[in-house]
Amino acid sequence: MSATLPGLLAQRAAEHPDEVALREKEFGIWQEITWAGFLARVRSFALGLVELGVEKGDRIAIIGDNRPEWVIAELGAQAIGALPLGLYQDSISAELARMLEAADARVIVAEDQEQVDKVLEVRDRVPGLERIVYYDPRGMYGYEAAGLMAFEEVEALGYRLFDRFPMEFVNRLAAIRSGDTALLCTTSGTTSVPKLAMLSHANLLAMAAQLVEVDPMRPGDEFVSFLPLAWIGEQMVGVASALLAGFTVNFPEETATVRNDIREIGPAFMMSPPRIWENMVSDVQVMAEDTSRLKRWMYRWAMKEGMRAAEAGAGLPARMRHRLADCTVFQPIRDQLGLSRVRRAYTGGAALGPDVFRFFHAIGVNLKQLYGQTEVSGISVVHRDGDIRFHTVGRPFPQTEIRISDDGEILCRSPAVFQGYFRNPDATAEALADGWLHSGDAGYFEDGGHLVVIDRLADVMKLADGTSFSPQFVENKLKFSPYVREAVVFGGGGAPFVTSMIAIDMENAGQWAERHRIPYTTFTDLARREEVYGLVHDHVATINRDLPPAARIRRFLLLHKELHADDAELTRTRKVRRRHIGERFGDIIAALAGEGDSVTVATEITYQDGRTAEVAHELRIETMERAR
Repeated sequence: MSATLPGLLAQRAAEHPDEVALREKEFGIWQEITWAGFLARVRSFALGLVELGVEKGDRIAIIGDNRPEWVIAELGAQAIGALPLGLYQDSISAELARMLEAADARVIVAEDQEQVDKVLEVRDRVPGLERIVYYDPRGMYGYEAAGLMAFEEVEALGYRLFDRFPMEFVNRLAAIRSGDTALLCTTSGTTSVPKLAMLSHANLLAMAAQLVEVDPMRPGDEFVSFLPLAWIGEQMVGVASALLAGFTVNFPEETATVRNDIREIGPAFMMSPPRIWENMVSDVQVMAEDTSRLKRWMYRWAMKEGMRAAEAGAGLPARMRHRLADCTVFQPIRDQLGLSRVRRAYTGGAALGPDVFRFFHAIGVNLKQLYGQTEVSGISVVHRDGDIRFHTVGRPFPQTEIRISDDGEILCRSPAVFQGYFRNPDATAEALADGWLHSGDAGYFEDGGHLVVIDRLADVMKLADGTSFSPQFVENKLKFSPYVREAVVFGGGGAPFVTSMIAIDMENAGQWAERHRIPYTTFTDLARREEVYGLVHDHVATINRDLPPAARIRRFLLLHKELHADDAELTRTRKVRRRHIGERFGDIIAALAGEGDSVTVATEITYQDGRTAEVAHELRIETMERAR
């Protein structure tokens, strides 16, 4: 039984029944669930599903914020052989319907009124959906719909079944095998509609075992689960690794309280995609600019010392200066960010810019890059402690083989490689060709076995002079500015030079405008301001100095809107969907490659009463000094 996720839970509950497994903050108080209590709730929910007629192989969708009920529902489904499917809580109704249809879900566990409303809106498109189970009752009292029931009702059904047949859960759990599918996990969908990857218990535990071997995790460690549990990154640490290593998983009270809740818990390790780390850097940079002249000087001095130390090889005087910088500047910064007790921090899901990497090592955070994808249970490559190179993603896991194909694609073979895509044999055959998982990423190995990931193979561009070019590398340098939220770079396909469209960070750019007494009303109005253009121009000029002449940005514009996942411009993990952007912003891309100084775009807006209107925006195009 211990070769499966719920089997590991049962083992933990038997060996350490009174140790804390989960902790959730409610009304400002941390509520604890022991391993024995965790197992009891999983057992009740699993048997409740049995009472509702759920059978082995049925699909159970889950949508909502990170709560104990999410993992209880997931492990409960696994314990009876059902297949849990996690969905992003910010999915719009159309996305939700598409995923429910693809999985042919029989039951959905929806957190609250908001999620239930989305399910009810699209229920007609999913005729096989029999039950809607909610676990936050606020606002649900007047709801009446077929199959709608509370989470605690399902648990009550299971408790009564356990009363009548005490061995039912044990027998069902014993029938689950390590090779059985444990999870349907959505792929990122950067190039197409997300697919459903089938991951077995053996896949997930092989990944977790390799991670724990490289970076030991142990009971007593704390982890804060605040990223979507639909993301493989959160699954691999907050579920698989937690069950294998036995550390405590904490759930914040609300999204708005995450930073404070992390500070209270003081986690031993953190796992976040690049956007979280980039936001932290932006927060620190903005706070530094918004303080007194003396503190700004101290911050800049400390960062210089930190950067020197981060590059290693510093002598005794430099180490002493860095220790002073740590005591006076870096310790308070780490405390504010909730990183004061972090032994290791991980970034994954997309490439993190070297500048952001250097920043965290400068302030004393052991940030490491992970590389992998959903199809390899999340991770296949990681930095080792003391062997971190800011431009690489580290070395392969102990039981993982990585090789580079003749056309530069990264291929992987590992016990963590998935079983295939749910009901999609053609895509499975394409991804698992010749016994290797084809990542779709371009990369190469350098001395010491470190893997360098260039970009998506399909996104690597040829510049006008014939050299290869990674738009993602330049985008990451652009996003190092606290005033830039997203950037998309163009330059291949015969374009004469490199261009970019940039979406400002409304909050940080707005604060900067207020400090400089620049009036504005909306996002669009702020992005049009000459002073904001000047701010971004200076940042682009700085970046260009570090780029080869052919890769320097010649022209850019500031978008009139944010790039958003709801508009299919980004994935739910905030990766750029380059193909869709190429279609949606074709006029802008063409104008950037031309000679004009502006382009007019039309945006459709929808009023509350359902009426629509088209609004035209003239976007200014900024031309940089020619590369020399």
